[in-house]
Amino acid sequence: MPQCDVCFRRCKIEEGATGFCGARACRGGKIVADNYGKLTALALDPIEKKPLKMFMPGKMVLSVGSYGCNLHCPFCQNSGISWSQEAFDYRKAARTYAPEEIVKSAHDLQGRGNIGLAFTYNEPLVGWEFVRDAAKLCKEAGMKNVLVTNGTGSLKVLQEIKPYIDAMNIDLKSFSENFYKDFVGGDLQMTKDFIRGALDSCHVELTTLIIPGKNDSEEEMRSISAWVAGLEKEFGKKIPLHITRFFPRFKFADCDPTPVSKIRRLVDVAKERLEFVFAGNV
Repeated sequence: MPQCDVCFRRCKIEEGATGFCGARACRGGKIVADNYGKLTALALDPIEKKPLKMFMPGKMVLSVGSYGCNLHCPFCQNSGISWSQEAFDYRKAARTYAPEEIVKSAHDLQGRGNIGLAFTYNEPLVGWEFVRDAAKLCKEAGMKNVLVTNGTGSLKVLQEIKPYIDAMNIDLKSFSENFYKDFVGGDLQMTKDFIRGALDSCHVELTTLIIPGKNDSEEEMRSISAWVAGLEKEFGKKIPLHITRFFPRFKFADCDPTPVSKIRRLVDVAKERLEFVFAGNV
């Protein structure tokens, strides 16, 4: 049975079926991106919304998203287009774009401050082939490419796309293996390896969404900031860290939002080691 090699799950997928992410399928005995070019979201956004604070500030970027995700975060802020039933219903309504079409759209929006394409909203890596093909054309057209990702992708996938990516915002959801395995169904080590692999080729910013009672301790933030500080020293570049406020969403809709005071305190903690730390959603 064919086995997907995009992420840590390494799903074995039967003919005609899809893997855990809902986006990769077995067709003709091969694993393919079933969501290739099928876009569920398309918007011209400020680059700061990705969030990217230190990459071409003040500019706009054409953001594109499909469906599917290899994590199942119960607090997902984009569940409507990532992995909920609602998201998979979008398969029927999604419009299919060729890479050339979406690059033309990006080019036509340059007069409104657009710098290129951002692959975002759902998890772009589960449809990395479209990211690669569209980003290559975008770069050839003299524009920029941004990737917003959870970072749980193989280094093989990273090697395929990173020649064409100018900036990434990568989620570092926690610094706890248990948080990744038991809470979001992910892999912390794969995320750390992905971050390291990206740093040698493009601008990288990190985001940690703070969930009350789950990953909001000062001790954990000190572990995160110490690790990032080590990367800054190793790679000789500054790595902005976004510490972002959670709002009730999805299966955590009945929870309280993260207190603003907590975000501001964790920002202060991270600044003990890092120069560029930003409070998000406050």
